[in-house]
Amino acid sequence: MSTKSANREPTLVDVAKVAGVSRATASRVINGVATVDQAMVKAVQEAVKVTGYTPNSAARSLVSGKTGSIALVLSGSDGSAEQVFGDPFFGRIAGGVVKHLSTEGIHPLLVLADSDEARAKAVAFVRKGGADGALLVSTHADDALPGQFVEEGLPAVLFARPGRPTPISFVDLDHDKGAALAAERLVGRGCRNVATISGPSAVLAARDREQGFRQAMAQHGRPYVPVAIGNFTRESGELAMMRLLRDHPDLDGVFVANDLMAEGALQVLRDHGRRVPEDVAVVGFDDSLPARQAEPGLTTIAQPLEEMSAEMARLLLARIADPTIEPTSVIFAPRLVVRQSA
Repeated sequence: MSTKSANREPTLVDVAKVAGVSRATASRVINGVATVDQAMVKAVQEAVKVTGYTPNSAARSLVSGKTGSIALVLSGSDGSAEQVFGDPFFGRIAGGVVKHLSTEGIHPLLVLADSDEARAKAVAFVRKGGADGALLVSTHADDALPGQFVEEGLPAVLFARPGRPTPISFVDLDHDKGAALAAERLVGRGCRNVATISGPSAVLAARDREQGFRQAMAQHGRPYVPVAIGNFTRESGELAMMRLLRDHPDLDGVFVANDLMAEGALQVLRDHGRRVPEDVAVVGFDDSLPARQAEPGLTTIAQPLEEMSAEMARLLLARIADPTIEPTSVIFAPRLVVRQSA
């Protein structure tokens, strides 16, 4: 039976009394000190359940050296709330992180690192004990932040492979294979004049998707694929699609490097009287909310961002628990999701 009442919360003394141990022993068990006899550990754990005691996180951090917090660092964004919270890519990553860490009783702290100064502050924040480690989401291949965490010896895991050779754990997607799936879909539909809307070259995933698409098309005897560059926003997809229609009016298939740009491309095709998929077939990438809300529904390459971000969190917690763990990588497989656009 719990000792909670309307008047007070159970204390560590209550736990020690129920467990039949000293207050000091109860404290050591609750704070994870490894040198306690296992019989006492079991007794204290049972007493915590019986009493309903909730350990004080601040007091526990003084003993364990852990804060119970993880920094989710977005590096390379412009720092605006509109970009960070309005982009389904960032939103899905954050959702996956929060969902996984909440089951561990750990709280993620959002850190926007949009400048060299902000990145230095993010490193200092973790070094000074503001968080036990960091999940890094970097949008530029030349970002120095992953290397800075490694140089400081701070626990960190990166979303997407680092642009520079860096001994850091990361999760990523097989982007080349995803782009090849898009190529196979368009070729299978009989598209002959195919183009692509790519993301910015500073983003490794954008490079991989364009390269994978070109290579797959070359294997089908298509040595040249026109390209227009966007920046992963809906507006940039509109502009890129207008350029492609102007320069290649006979195109009949388009692979777009993310769903937001594909949404913009679909709007331009409608505005120009091009039927989708009858006149122009369109394939996006990510399988985010815009793909499901698009008209017509967007055929796309699924990137399991929630699962990928949960794996990031798992890798980081393992690294925090055991700093001797060697860096590792986990590569997820893409999947074609067929809807009406192709």
